[in-house]
Amino acid sequence: MQEQVSKKGIWKVIGASSLGTLIEWYDFFIFGSLSIVISTKFFPSDNPTAAFLSTLATFAAGFVVRPFGALFFGRLGDMIGRKYTFMVTLVLMGGATFLIGCIPSYDSIGYFAPAIVLVLRLLQGLALGGEYGGAATYVAEHAPKGERGYWTSWIQTTATFGLFISLVVILVTRAFLSEEQFDTWGWRVPFLLSILMVYVSYLIRKNMDESPEFQKAKSEGKTSKNPLQESFGNKYNLKFVLLALFGAAMGQGVVWYTGQFYSMSYMKTVMNLDSDQADMILGIALLFATPFFVVFGKLSDRVGRKWVMLTGMLLAVLTYRPIYEAMYQVTNLQNKTELAAPTKSEPVEVPTEGGYDKTTTSVTTYSDGTVLKSTEIAHFFEDGVERKNSEGVNTVVKNTVHIEGANYFYLIFLIFIQVIYITLVYGPIAAFLVEIFPVKIRYTSMSLPYHIGNGIFGGLLPAVSTYLASNAKLSNNPTFYLEGLWYPIIISAVCFIIGALYINKNMVAKDLD
Repeated sequence: MQEQVSKKGIWKVIGASSLGTLIEWYDFFIFGSLSIVISTKFFPSDNPTAAFLSTLATFAAGFVVRPFGALFFGRLGDMIGRKYTFMVTLVLMGGATFLIGCIPSYDSIGYFAPAIVLVLRLLQGLALGGEYGGAATYVAEHAPKGERGYWTSWIQTTATFGLFISLVVILVTRAFLSEEQFDTWGWRVPFLLSILMVYVSYLIRKNMDESPEFQKAKSEGKTSKNPLQESFGNKYNLKFVLLALFGAAMGQGVVWYTGQFYSMSYMKTVMNLDSDQADMILGIALLFATPFFVVFGKLSDRVGRKWVMLTGMLLAVLTYRPIYEAMYQVTNLQNKTELAAPTKSEPVEVPTEGGYDKTTTSVTTYSDGTVLKSTEIAHFFEDGVERKNSEGVNTVVKNTVHIEGANYFYLIFLIFIQVIYITLVYGPIAAFLVEIFPVKIRYTSMSLPYHIGNGIFGGLLPAVSTYLASNAKLSNNPTFYLEGLWYPIIISAVCFIIGALYINKNMVAKDLD
């Protein structure tokens, strides 16, 4: 039976664990938040669509490698302890993030740029693969009996707060710099700042004690000598690992990334919403919805984890398409009335390497306050001959939409709903995973299904959904903007069915307490 930890003591545990995990999520998400800018820095610029997809693929690579980090660091955590393992993951993540901010651009070092970014992104993924399981296990092993859902749900807020802080840092950086300065060097600032936050968190974690359950197991000689063999070589434990993945973590992963990443990408690339405004809308929705992680974590202590999580998945399956249809219509200019003819600027010539760009901007205002800014950029060689890209086009048109009033608050509401789904599936899942496995293999066993569900199924979502939507658009599908949703809908539906049929209250290890 674990000892009851004082409220003051567990808040110290929560604070130290959460701060480090929050910073790791910040480091991990800053790449996704700046994916559009990064695509122009580390990849060839002659095909913006291919560059953006390459950036998403690099972003996804960090997720795909997370299960390997879970295995490597999970094994260490079950053998030498939770504390020292997630101190290593913190330093590894912070170092990789800082170095991304130091990499020269594609124009300077060519294909070495995307290669180095990929390597550092893989190191980020390995680090995160070891961090989450360690933090969740550490907190759960300090939590009073019957309150694991509540206390571990505070760790669950760190992912959303990490994304929120990444958006805030970007917005603040943009506010102090001109658009040209941010595009030239300012985008590096959020990456470089992480080293300071990691240092502070390292100092805090350095003074933490090992978890009482692990200390007890270690003093009694009950720690595992081969966590991987005991977790996955034992058929009984492997069954629970697979059920945790396909009955919970898989659906949780796609719901999480749809609400917090696909929604952001959708606003910027499909709805053409102003980037700063999209970040602000997502940030506000996250801020108001984040407390519900704790609400549903605590609820799961009373009614059980299963149906709280499955409710979030079912709601996602039933409502994603209507929600995204409503989002699309917010900026659908075909349904809006122009107040006057567009105002068009005189062409401005901007020197480029080996030629120049001719830029023309037009602004159209609509009756509901929506403003469309359309920028046409034509590329030329020095002698005035058109410079065509790989698609045979010399002119690129960039449309940016800015919304106001009721449309603005309506879009916040639509994102807020999606984040509520996230809190339903994500709030209880740490406690759910911890309670399935015994102390001696807990770090390893819970980390793998979580990171496959989030890293593979969830992490691939932006790239897969963007691919599906792009193909639908090329096929002239009138609802191309909804086709990317089939991926999270199908995965969530399958996970709901498996979870509803096979997860039960008896899925608790006998030696938990």
